[in-house]
Amino acid sequence: MLLRQPATATATATPASALPVDVRLMNAIAAIVFTLALVALAAAGLAWAARRPQFQFADVRLEGDLQRNSVTTVRANAMPHIAGNFFTMDLARTRAAFEQVPWVRHAVVRRVWPNQLIVALEEHQPVALWEGDENSDKMVNSHGEVFEANVGDVEDDSLPQFGGPDGTSAQVLAMYRRLQPMFATMDVEITALRLSGRGSWHVDLDDGAAVELGRGTQDEVAERTQRFIRTVPQVLHKFNNAPLESADLRHAEGYAVKLKGLSVNADAKQPQQASGKQ
Repeated sequence: MLLRQPATATATATPASALPVDVRLMNAIAAIVFTLALVALAAAGLAWAARRPQFQFADVRLEGDLQRNSVTTVRANAMPHIAGNFFTMDLARTRAAFEQVPWVRHAVVRRVWPNQLIVALEEHQPVALWEGDENSDKMVNSHGEVFEANVGDVEDDSLPQFGGPDGTSAQVLAMYRRLQPMFATMDVEITALRLSGRGSWHVDLDDGAAVELGRGTQDEVAERTQRFIRTVPQVLHKFNNAPLESADLRHAEGYAVKLKGLSVNADAKQPQQASGKQ
């Protein structure tokens, strides 16, 4: 008697591509409907949250070293432009609202659950006045950026005056930082530094002297200036240390200086040969 192993039935999943077209279409429609339902549910939840008073910002905390502003003035200027709650606030627009406050250079805004807003502020640090329209208060900050604020808020009345074509404020600041230590060795300070539209540099000093530095790269201008500062004391000594009225460094081999009542052409390499005439 032969015993036969019963046949084992095997079930095979039907691939999706083998399903009838109408079944596949119904599955796709069902997936889309399910997704839209989730989106609608999320939107409804967001709309509900937007109306909940517990998510409205009850505390706005300001951080940073505020020297030109107070918490009261910042809030008074910025808060009218802020809308939304923890879920709906536009952080970019909120940051812009704080950055339009006078003296504020940069703001970083973050939300803290459930209803706190923390704003870190960086103020402009003025290093110079910027020549602009007659009624425009413009200054240059420590980053070389031009900004508008009330000049009367600045306690330091010795800020130098910068001038130049639009977009050159950072270049002027960089040149100032390079030249000022050089002139300081002559016990004078730069009161004004200007860059002309043709790229020529001009300096006014606090002793009343004006110096034309000429054109060129920063290295070239700095080299001419250093040579002038190194040699001009000998020229002045030759003429009884007469006060310097002006100097022109735009000459190839030397410079011309004007003293009180004197005009002098000096060889920068051999200043002892300088001659002057009434």
